[in-house]
Amino acid sequence: MALRTIESLGRLLGKRVIVRCDLNVPLDDGVITDDGRIRASLGTIQELTRGGAAVVAISHLGRPDGEADARFSLAPVATRLGELLGAPVAFASDTVGAAARDTVDGLQPGQVALLENLRFEGAETSKDHERREEFAKRLARFGDAFVSDGFGVVHRKQASVYELAQQLPSAAGRLVETELRVLERLTRDPAKPYTVVLGGSKVSDKLGVIEALLPKVDRLLIGGGMLFTFLAAQGHAIGKSLLDADHLDTVKRYMTEAADRGVELVIPSDVVVASHFGADAEHVVARADAIESTPFGANGIGLDIGPETAARFAELITTSTTVFWNGPMGVFELEPFAAGTKAVAEALTEVKGLGVVGGGDSAAAIRQLGFRDEQFGHVSTGGGASLEFLEGEELPGLEVLGWR
Repeated sequence: MALRTIESLGRLLGKRVIVRCDLNVPLDDGVITDDGRIRASLGTIQELTRGGAAVVAISHLGRPDGEADARFSLAPVATRLGELLGAPVAFASDTVGAAARDTVDGLQPGQVALLENLRFEGAETSKDHERREEFAKRLARFGDAFVSDGFGVVHRKQASVYELAQQLPSAAGRLVETELRVLERLTRDPAKPYTVVLGGSKVSDKLGVIEALLPKVDRLLIGGGMLFTFLAAQGHAIGKSLLDADHLDTVKRYMTEAADRGVELVIPSDVVVASHFGADAEHVVARADAIESTPFGANGIGLDIGPETAARFAELITTSTTVFWNGPMGVFELEPFAAGTKAVAEALTEVKGLGVVGGGDSAAAIRQLGFRDEQFGHVSTGGGASLEFLEGEELPGLEVLGWR
C-alpha cells in the first residue's frame, strides 16, 4: 500500500483538521532557543488553512510524565507559531478538557489552534492500547480528519501518532512526505560516492544503522563520544573518555566487515583531550593512539575530533555525492570543543549532490553554530525516526498511514 497523502482526504473547505506536529523545541526559562521544528511544520498548516480548513495542532514537548507541568507548556510555542504564520494561534490551556473544547469550537475556517502538551496526559504514551485508544477517541472529537506531520515521533506507537490515525480519515503531511523521499534516496540506490558520518555519545545508539548501512556506503566516518569505543577496540588507551565497553566485540566485528566489504572506515587520527569536562578545561590536541600521553595522563577526556581529522573528514564529505550525518563530532555546546562539528557542517554545505543533516543534536548543532537550514540539502526533524528508518525498522506511525 502507498502512503496516504493529503489529497486522499478530499475537499477540506470548512472542515476541522487535527495536525500532529512535532513542536518539541528546546526551552530556556520559557524562551524558545531553536524554532526549527516550528518552522518545519508551517508548510502543511499553511496549505490546509489556505484550503479553508480550521487546523487543530497537537504536539508533545519534553517528558512531563503524564502530569501538567508549566515548564513544559506549549504556550510559548503557540505564540511563536502565530508570529511565523502571521496570524494569531488560539491556545488551549488543556489537552482534551473544557478549554480545548471551547478553543476548538471557536475556530473559523483558515484559523489555527494549538492544544496543550499531549504528554500532560499519561494515556498518550501508555503501553496499554486501550488507554491510548480512549485518549485518541477524545482527541478525535475535535476534528473531521487527521494529518500526521510529526516525523520525529512516527517510530512511536503513541495515541496521537497511531490510534488517532485509526479514528479519523487520516493522511501524512508534507513534512512526513519530504522526510520519506529523502530517506528513500539514502537507502535505495544512493548516488555514489556515499558517505555516512556518525557521531554522538554512544555506540549503542548507532549499532543498528552501522549494521544496515555497511552494505550500502563507500565511507563511514566515526566521530563524537562513540569514537573512543572504536579506539579502545583497536587496543588504544582512552583515559576517561566515553566507552561503551559492552559493545567492543561488536565494534571489532564492524571494523572487520568494513574491511571485507571495501568500505573506508575512518577513525580519527587526532583528538582534543581536556583535563575535565567543562568550557574552562585545559585542553590539547593529541594523537588518537596517545591520549594518555598528554599532561593529563589517564585522567584526560576526549571531547572533540582534532584538526587533522576534521580536515580529512571535510575532504571526504566534499568529494561525496551523497552524505548522511547524524551526531556531533564533539561537545559542540562548549566553544573549545565545537571545531570538529563546525568543520563537518561546513563541508556538508558544499556537497554537490544530497547532503542530509540527520536531525536531533546534529540539527541543533548547525543552528547553534550559525548555519541556516537552507544551506543543506535536507535537515531532518527526526533523529531517532530517521535512524530507525535507515535500520529498516517498522515505524508504526507510517504503517497506520498505509506505508509498507
